[in-house]
Amino acid sequence: MAGVEFTNLKKLYGDVPVFDGLDLEVVDGEFLVVVGPSGCGKSTLLRLLAGLETLDGGTITIGGRDVSDVPPRDRDIAMVFQSYALYPHLSVRRNLGFGLEMRKVERAEIDRRVDEAARLLELAALLDRKPAQLSGGQRQRVALGRAIVRQPAVFLFDEPLSNLDAALRVQMRAEISALHRRLRTTTLYVTHDQVEAMTMGERVAILDRGVLMQLATPREVYERPANLFVARFIGQPKMNLLPATLDGGALAIAGRRLALDGAPAIGRPLLAGFRAERASSVASAPGSTSSANGTLPFTVDFVEQLGHETLAHGRVAGEPVVVRFAPREAPQAGAALELAVEPGGWHLFDAGSGARMA
Repeated sequence: MAGVEFTNLKKLYGDVPVFDGLDLEVVDGEFLVVVGPSGCGKSTLLRLLAGLETLDGGTITIGGRDVSDVPPRDRDIAMVFQSYALYPHLSVRRNLGFGLEMRKVERAEIDRRVDEAARLLELAALLDRKPAQLSGGQRQRVALGRAIVRQPAVFLFDEPLSNLDAALRVQMRAEISALHRRLRTTTLYVTHDQVEAMTMGERVAILDRGVLMQLATPREVYERPANLFVARFIGQPKMNLLPATLDGGALAIAGRRLALDGAPAIGRPLLAGFRAERASSVASAPGSTSSANGTLPFTVDFVEQLGHETLAHGRVAGEPVVVRFAPREAPQAGAALELAVEPGGWHLFDAGSGARMA
């Protein structure tokens, strides 16, 4: 067993708290992605687990063993950094095995592990090359291989793909995910890229200023964000949010009433959200001011043609809204439309606390 638990975690930088009582569990064999904006604490969390930062309170366990005060070398972890951190004067083979050499592992065992990692990562033909002779993707695979040969209880990834171009990032996402399916080593992966989080994570932990905002599967954080922060942070484009009230079981937005099944009885202000793909539109009739059709007036400001889809950016009662269209169905800039949100497409949030209500 090599699950990881952070319990009542506390960390200060001077007088500024990074974490003030964080609880988080990584299940044995899980691939957990930690995502959030810059400064949210995600890299600090990784460094605390690795032993590169000291705790100011709480505990960290790996496989049930308290490692809060254990030196980094004795925590049974392997870390892959944003920079490849390869030794330029050593061959790929020596880079892969260097950590084992320092631990005085027998040469035959080092060779066996290096050869196995090279086979897994398709590096066998590159073992005699120096890092300068490798592409960015090949260097990243060497950094992965150096972690694999350690055979650790936990893999830690600190934004490992941020230095790669877009095509290589896609390739490496697939390779790292496939590698995890084969090895099933407990993995904590930190990124600021929500595409990486949503495509790689079995679960996603979303942090904001050291607070765990939601811990769930990628599908759940997209379809049922726990609060306004998650709703705004997850999704491209981000969720549309409109000031609203509930009036007799219906949503009142921009002077319109929209039927809402199972609407809670709430008398305080709220924000009503919907995803770009959950709305469809029809052209409004010339001169029409009717609001009896349960739709919202949408004025298109500009259109993004993205090939496989088109995004129409516009306004509903002065609030920014983005709607996704099939390319052949896209409106023109300046069009006046009526938007209809699909049943079940609404998300309701308390305007004060930001908590999800429905």
